[in-house]
Amino acid sequence: MSDAPQLSPEGATRLATALWRIYRRPERPRAWENGGNLPWNDPDFSARMLAEHLDETHGAASRSSSERAQQIEWLWTHLKLHPGSRLLDLTCGPGLYAMAFAARGCAVTGVDFSPASLHYAREEAARRGVAAACTFIEQDVRTVQLEASTFDAALFLYGQLAVFPRHEAQALLELAANSLRPGGILCLELLDPEKVDKSHSTWWFTDDTGLWGDAPFLHLGERFWDDAQAMSLERFYTIHLESGVMDAVLLCDQTYTVPEMTTMLHNAGFTGVQTYASWDGLPLYDAAEWNIYVAQKRSLA
Repeated sequence: MSDAPQLSPEGATRLATALWRIYRRPERPRAWENGGNLPWNDPDFSARMLAEHLDETHGAASRSSSERAQQIEWLWTHLKLHPGSRLLDLTCGPGLYAMAFAARGCAVTGVDFSPASLHYAREEAARRGVAAACTFIEQDVRTVQLEASTFDAALFLYGQLAVFPRHEAQALLELAANSLRPGGILCLELLDPEKVDKSHSTWWFTDDTGLWGDAPFLHLGERFWDDAQAMSLERFYTIHLESGVMDAVLLCDQTYTVPEMTTMLHNAGFTGVQTYASWDGLPLYDAAEWNIYVAQKRSLA
């Protein structure tokens, strides 16, 4: 006799609807459909994502503390930071970089719209004694209003610029440039398009806890490569087994060649763009997959 829990009639209907929806799904998703991004600002998803950020056993959400320490040392030098510098951290997540730079004497402003991550960042900054040096703004980076010509340096790390369409990415580079003083420096981390997996793949697994749920669930995923747009599309279906409810998420990840991104940075108001392949040789577990851009805001004539 099965020990599986019995769904309510409503749950059974939801489950049947979910399965038919998967069966009848379009062969390929459309780029940027329903935003094309993870539900970062959903409170439950935000809380589960925070757990992934803080998990030192993997680097899927945030790098390990030992790898961050190496990056922070590199960034300190290449962004020409010093105690008293004003630093902007776009898509700061739980403030792991922001707090480290605040501990070195920087005044840091972090922008993100994940409520759990920012709650953690504020509490942890207070625990570490750097709250006075940290300002965390809970807002979508695409709509945040920042004072012009305020910051000495800005960060846009771990490929987060790539989860926005090209026109929004261009606007975000312009936002970063506008927020920097003349001569201020931006560091941007993006995947090397030559290293991106361009194959089609599918997967499934079950679990009762993790990023996709906190009760028994079935997770199914598909990954596509759009060669014309140089972009990967990942389609995720999560069926919550106790209720029959299904979540569907599409994540788009745009890639950029070095010449294209260099042009975008120039158009946004930056000059002297330098590119460092493979994190300039830092011994990060996935360093070979990344290109790092360091660009200086154009000085006033």
